[in-house]
Amino acid sequence: MRRDPAAASPASTPSPQRRQALSRIAAAPLAAACLSICSAGFLPGAALAQAPASHATLAMVGEPQTLDPMASTADLVGTIMQHVFEPLYTFDAKWQLTPMLAEALPKVSADGKTYRIALRKGVKLHSGRDLNAEDVVASLQRWMDNAPRGKAVAKELAGIKAIGALEVELSLKNPYAPLVAQLALPTGMAAIMAKEAIAQPLKDFVGTGPYRFKERRPDQYVLLSRFEQYSARKEPASGYGGKREALIQELRFVPVPNANTRVEGALAGQYHYADLLPVEAMARLEKAQGKTVPIMTPSFGFPYIVFNTKEGVLANAALRQAVQTAMGPGEMLAAGFGDTRFFSAEANHFPKGSPFYSTAGADKYNQRNARLAKELAEKAGYKGETIRVLTSRQYDFHYNMALLMAEQFKRAGLKAELVVVDWATLVQRRGESKLWDLYITHSGQFPEPMLSPPQLGDGAPGWWGSPAKTAALEAFNRESDPAKRGQLWSKVQQVVYDEVPYVNVGKFAGLSARSPALTNYQPSAWPFFWNVTVKN
Repeated sequence: MRRDPAAASPASTPSPQRRQALSRIAAAPLAAACLSICSAGFLPGAALAQAPASHATLAMVGEPQTLDPMASTADLVGTIMQHVFEPLYTFDAKWQLTPMLAEALPKVSADGKTYRIALRKGVKLHSGRDLNAEDVVASLQRWMDNAPRGKAVAKELAGIKAIGALEVELSLKNPYAPLVAQLALPTGMAAIMAKEAIAQPLKDFVGTGPYRFKERRPDQYVLLSRFEQYSARKEPASGYGGKREALIQELRFVPVPNANTRVEGALAGQYHYADLLPVEAMARLEKAQGKTVPIMTPSFGFPYIVFNTKEGVLANAALRQAVQTAMGPGEMLAAGFGDTRFFSAEANHFPKGSPFYSTAGADKYNQRNARLAKELAEKAGYKGETIRVLTSRQYDFHYNMALLMAEQFKRAGLKAELVVVDWATLVQRRGESKLWDLYITHSGQFPEPMLSPPQLGDGAPGWWGSPAKTAALEAFNRESDPAKRGQLWSKVQQVVYDEVPYVNVGKFAGLSARSPALTNYQPSAWPFFWNVTVKN
């Protein structure tokens, strides 16, 4: 979870590793800050002072590619639309599963193949009528048709049906341990919506959340307003679970693509919240007492590199192995984050203490072996083809890692071309297999492996599929015993290192900032703004 410090910690200087890493890419400087707040889609000056106290201006990394919560696994989409749509289940402050629209956790048959889910009575949709089981069935069917995690669930499903007005039954072909966790994640969400609003593409955003969709002005804002008939749970708030209250009348999510502009806006008091800032800004944020509060999120997540296994030069598994051999994730993390408080280079996909901690495949991590990579590439039939690296400056650490990775490729005789686009364009292009060879992204660190990356499921960009993947994941997902699942995860991790559908670069901490006027904010992986107030 993100940490909102009560007192600032001492500023640290950039690490020697980062100075060395960035010295190699000095010819490609970082984007300069665009200091005109007009470019962020709202008026300069005392913009917040002019707005009512029941409004919050929230600076996001860019324009969401879509507002359909099922159509994208992008954090940006999930962060915004989790205020409008809700799932059957969610996660509490300890990352334990807890009911949201469901009355309780499901009743599971002895053979693990039937799940009965009772729904809360009297939950209002934004259209004014009560939610019922038919809405849930229609929503989950749409999710299974459109979302990568939903498609993974669909493969396991024998049937789904409504039982009366307030109960749903899911029948599985085999036991599937990650099911409830899959139904809980805010990104690529199993969002429950009004049956009559379901369409492709989604045009009417009729959910049950504490906020309802009001307006979208592309490149300016997404505006949500308080849903006065919201049906809150009664349990105390905990993480994403429990009671949700829309204490702020309107939430304005503003795209601010330039990371340095987000920093300057936060320091100037232009935003109530600014998401994912460059770590170099930490010292300035810490010194700006009374103007902004830095939020450091330990164990925020992991950056990873997705390979196009469907077509193009990297559809060749042997060449993907050569690329993995050329990569030095330690150097890449130093280039991306600099401050050693913000990253760690680890081969294990899950941290120590997790039941899924494993060193399987660790010998293939952080090799940084240009000579061997060149030999492997030649054996794989590489003829100097261009490897198109899709990246964005809106996440500055993505871009900085891409620059250094391209230098590592060059040392191994691999030709890389950086294709730099805005984040919304990247999210769109990664769905077109002809347009890229690899791209850089990141994910939160979750307790259930099947939640991320989505490449472990079906249909996600990269389109990884193989007999080894199928066998390893089927064994893992059908086992419910935690100890045995940990052992089976080691086999999955080994297959990932062997077939290289993606490379887990390491672990990182996130940096964001809030205004002192934003009170009761609880740092979280996907920032949420229910139960939050704005002081005059």
